[in-house]
Amino acid sequence: MRRALVARLARGDATVGELAEPFAMTQQAVSHHIGVLRRCGLVEQRREGTRRPCRLKIEHLTPLNTWIDDQRKAWDDRLTALEQHLNSEEA
Repeated sequence: MRRALVARLARGDATVGELAEPFAMTQQAVSHHIGVLRRCGLVEQRREGTRRPCRLKIEHLTPLNTWIDDQRKAWDDRLTALEQHLNSEEA
Protein backbone atom coordinates (compact mmCIF):
# COMPACT_ATOMS: atom_id res chain seq x y z
CA MET A 1 0.00 0.00 0.00
CA ARG A 2 2.68 2.52 0.98
CA ARG A 3 4.72 1.66 -2.10
CA ALA A 4 1.65 2.37 -4.23
CA LEU A 5 1.20 5.71 -2.48
CA VAL A 6 4.85 6.60 -3.07
CA ALA A 7 4.52 5.57 -6.72
CA ARG A 8 1.43 7.75 -7.11
CA LEU A 9 3.09 10.73 -5.43
CA ALA A 10 6.10 10.31 -7.73
CA ARG A 11 3.75 11.39 -10.55
CA GLY A 12 2.71 14.55 -8.68
CA ASP A 13 1.12 16.03 -5.58
CA ALA A 14 -2.23 14.68 -4.41
CA THR A 15 -4.64 15.02 -1.51
CA VAL A 16 -5.50 12.08 0.74
CA GLY A 17 -8.88 11.88 -1.00
CA GLU A 18 -7.23 11.66 -4.41
CA LEU A 19 -4.80 9.05 -3.12
CA ALA A 20 -7.66 6.96 -1.67
CA GLU A 21 -9.70 6.85 -4.91
CA PRO A 22 -8.09 3.78 -6.56
CA PHE A 23 -8.06 1.74 -3.34
CA ALA A 24 -10.81 -0.03 -1.43
CA MET A 25 -9.76 1.85 1.70
CA THR A 26 -11.16 4.73 3.66
CA GLN A 27 -9.53 8.14 3.56
CA GLN A 28 -8.75 7.64 7.24
CA ALA A 29 -6.75 4.47 6.46
CA VAL A 30 -4.86 6.23 3.66
CA SER A 31 -4.24 9.18 5.99
CA HIS A 32 -2.68 6.76 8.49
CA HIS A 33 -0.29 5.44 5.82
CA ILE A 34 0.56 9.02 4.79
CA GLY A 35 1.31 9.76 8.45
CA VAL A 36 3.81 6.89 8.55
CA LEU A 37 5.45 8.16 5.35
CA ARG A 38 5.57 11.68 6.82
CA ARG A 39 7.27 10.44 9.99
CA CYS A 40 9.82 8.63 7.81
CA GLY A 41 10.53 11.89 6.00
CA LEU A 42 9.37 10.64 2.60
CA VAL A 43 6.22 12.76 2.33
CA GLU A 44 5.33 16.30 3.31
CA GLN A 45 1.86 17.73 3.59
CA ARG A 46 1.02 21.43 3.34
CA ARG A 47 -2.07 23.60 3.57
CA GLU A 48 -3.54 25.30 0.52
CA GLY A 49 -6.77 26.83 1.76
CA THR A 50 -8.97 23.87 2.66
CA ARG A 51 -6.79 21.39 0.74
CA ARG A 52 -3.83 19.53 2.21
CA PRO A 53 -1.85 18.14 -0.73
CA CYS A 54 0.89 15.60 -0.13
CA ARG A 55 4.24 15.80 -1.88
CA LEU A 56 6.93 13.15 -2.21
CA LYS A 57 10.30 14.30 -0.91
CA ILE A 58 12.24 12.55 -3.65
CA GLU A 59 15.62 13.68 -2.30
CA HIS A 60 15.05 11.44 0.73
CA LEU A 61 14.94 8.38 -1.54
CA THR A 62 18.61 8.83 -2.54
CA PRO A 63 20.02 6.94 0.47
CA LEU A 64 17.57 4.11 -0.22
CA ASN A 65 18.63 4.00 -3.86
CA THR A 66 22.29 3.86 -2.79
CA TRP A 67 21.55 0.99 -0.40
CA ILE A 68 19.65 -0.92 -3.11
CA ASP A 69 22.54 -0.45 -5.56
CA ASP A 70 25.01 -1.71 -2.93
CA GLN A 71 22.83 -4.76 -2.26
CA ARG A 72 22.44 -5.46 -5.97
CA LYS A 73 26.23 -5.37 -6.45
CA ALA A 74 26.84 -7.61 -3.43
CA TRP A 75 24.33 -10.19 -4.67
CA ASP A 76 25.70 -10.04 -8.22
CA ASP A 77 29.18 -10.73 -6.80
CA ARG A 78 27.88 -13.62 -4.69
CA LEU A 79 26.00 -15.18 -7.57
CA THR A 80 29.02 -14.83 -9.86
CA ALA A 81 31.19 -16.54 -7.24
CA LEU A 82 28.61 -19.33 -6.87
CA GLU A 83 28.44 -19.80 -10.64
CA GLN A 84 32.24 -20.00 -10.84
CA HIS A 85 32.32 -22.52 -8.01
CA LEU A 86 29.66 -24.70 -9.64
CA ASN A 87 31.42 -24.53 -12.99
CA SER A 88 34.75 -25.58 -11.39
CA GLU A 89 33.03 -28.54 -9.72
CA GLU A 90 31.68 -29.71 -13.10
CA ALA A 91 35.15 -29.62 -14.68
